[in-house]
Amino acid sequence: MRIFHLSAECYPVAKVGGLADVVGALPKYQNKAGLQAAVVMPYYDRKFTQENEFDIVYQGLTLLGERRLYYQILKERTDKLGFELYLVKIPGLIDRVEVYSYPDETEQFIAFQISFLDWINFSNQSPDIIHCHDHHSGLVPFLIKHSKVYTRLANIPTVFTIHNGQYHGAFGYNKLGYLPEIDETKIGLLDWAGAINPLASAVKCCWKYTTVSPSYLDELTKSSNGLEYLFYLEHNKGQGIINGIDTEVWDPSTDPMIAGNFTNKQITKGKAKNKAALCKHFELSTDKPLIAFIGRLVVEKGADIIAQAMEKSFIDHPDAFNLLILGAGDKETEKELLALKSAFPVNCNVFIGYDEPLAHLIYAGSDFLLMPSRVEPCGLNQLYALRYGTLPMVRSTGGLKDSVIDFGDENGYGIRFNNASIFDICHAVNRAIALFTDIKKLDILRKIMVELDFSWDKSANEYINLYNSLKPKI
Repeated sequence: MRIFHLSAECYPVAKVGGLADVVGALPKYQNKAGLQAAVVMPYYDRKFTQENEFDIVYQGLTLLGERRLYYQILKERTDKLGFELYLVKIPGLIDRVEVYSYPDETEQFIAFQISFLDWINFSNQSPDIIHCHDHHSGLVPFLIKHSKVYTRLANIPTVFTIHNGQYHGAFGYNKLGYLPEIDETKIGLLDWAGAINPLASAVKCCWKYTTVSPSYLDELTKSSNGLEYLFYLEHNKGQGIINGIDTEVWDPSTDPMIAGNFTNKQITKGKAKNKAALCKHFELSTDKPLIAFIGRLVVEKGADIIAQAMEKSFIDHPDAFNLLILGAGDKETEKELLALKSAFPVNCNVFIGYDEPLAHLIYAGSDFLLMPSRVEPCGLNQLYALRYGTLPMVRSTGGLKDSVIDFGDENGYGIRFNNASIFDICHAVNRAIALFTDIKKLDILRKIMVELDFSWDKSANEYINLYNSLKPKI
């Protein structure tokens, strides 16, 4: 079974968020299960492309409205990622450093999708499934059904995965001319709220759409930035499949980025060694519970209320716990967290930015990981934390709800709370402080956590079953 995954991100080529981690792992595990999965993404002038060798496997001309575009399809030579990697390169448009935030971003992603379709159409490739990820590839299901240019591709099943339903990639009808010739009687399949909406179009036109957790499938009918009614109508077409993690990359027994490797049987000593290294680096004491936050400092992650909640907790529990923040985002939130660090220098430290090796060390060395997310379609951080024996403190939403059971419930191992509020975060901190004093109980929970299986093997098989259901010949 030949699968093409289309995505704007893929770790380690280009990463902004969890989308990259998923697309960098799922195809590898699908190949291990016997598929022929490949990734197709835009070319970025970054470290990975500079340090690896690529072959030009196809080149051609396409049109973006009246603009003629010369494109190349580059293939990474050695398949070092565990799957075939193809990059779409268009000089002056898709050959830049950053993934997002260019003023012509709409043109970039339309050109990416058209170039991909031209390539597989005119080179006579016939994948069994085209698997699109987020709105950056959301026009593909419509185009292969309703553009005369791609008639040959019309019967290829399309799967569309929604990693974050808040971002739609919508643009005005003044850019409709960028698309190849389409059946204008089907233009309503592109539309939502008077604009061309790639995410909405993909949901309407794909054969099946998936969300990155079962709970998020239901939550989209209540909160999806204006598409709630669409997801209500199309709910039966959707399926929630929770993400996995790459257990080869995230393995405390082999991870080269942590201070000391450890197995499940060495969890207590291993955590202590990494906590000592982490606390030494950030000038924090090791004898207190260490609560960490890793992620984007944005409203959807609940980061805007962390400083207020932690200030209250520091006042209520003087010198009773430590806090470590790794992240960047909203500038006002960054200022508030840096002010918190200044107010409580003995118990709090903040690293503005992102550092992959440091993130690994934080997962290995922290006692608790805070995730007060307002929106969390799946979440990977809690899965990384579990793998390293760090107890997640999460709001009950999306994939956090599906992957973390409160330690007060049967077979539980985490801390869950209901609201993204100062009160709920403070209550979770109270519970974490109390739990830390019960070393025996904490050790038992850690041993439960590290034995959990959130690898991609199970999730990859669910996708394979989905693919098999779409076409009788497969």
